[in-house]
Amino acid sequence: MFAVIKTGGKQYKVAENDIIKIEKLEAQAGQDVLFDNVLMVGSGADVSIGEPLVDGASVVAELIETKKQKTIIIFKKKRRQGYRRRNGHRQLLSTVRIVEILTDGKKPSPKKAVAKKVADKKPAQAKAAPAKAATKKASADFIDDIKLISGVGPALEKKLHAAGVKSLKDIAAFKKADIERVDAELKFGGRIEREEWIEQAKELIAGKAPRAKVDQKAAKASKDKK
Repeated sequence: MFAVIKTGGKQYKVAENDIIKIEKLEAQAGQDVLFDNVLMVGSGADVSIGEPLVDGASVVAELIETKKQKTIIIFKKKRRQGYRRRNGHRQLLSTVRIVEILTDGKKPSPKKAVAKKVADKKPAQAKAAPAKAATKKASADFIDDIKLISGVGPALEKKLHAAGVKSLKDIAAFKKADIERVDAELKFGGRIEREEWIEQAKELIAGKAPRAKVDQKAAKASKDKK
């Protein structure tokens, strides 16, 4: 049995298991494609010609791939006018294999799944649950602003951001290696440990007041002693 189908403004004579290249199809490799613009269907001497389409006829094909073809050079020239134009074009074509030709309104036969099934979303939701719980714990009533730490202003905040320290949570999670890295990059000379940045960050996250006022009182007291 053969059929004549119309797609992409062109006509193709096809039979089962034929592989043809047609204009680009909006489908993925492995998917079935249904062509319902069938102009003719025939088997031996028995031929049905559509007016313009054959009623109840369709062709099922499997999309193998869609890719660009070889470059075609378009060269234009006009004699004695100095006119030369050279352009290249690569046409996108889809390669399909004809699976079956249907008549009398028959439906396509069931096909084995080609594309992988979408993964079950339940495990992903289960994994996401602890992360949500963590965000709830972290979302305490506090302003996540590095400048709340004693001695940190806008200029130092920019330097810390450049070093990858962008929040109080980052400072609270500092380890020894992180302290040494930031000290070396910003030439703090042990300032993080000396001014107890980690403890300050933890207190601010817990909702306690900033230490700025306490530090100011301590500074005044030290000046008075001098």
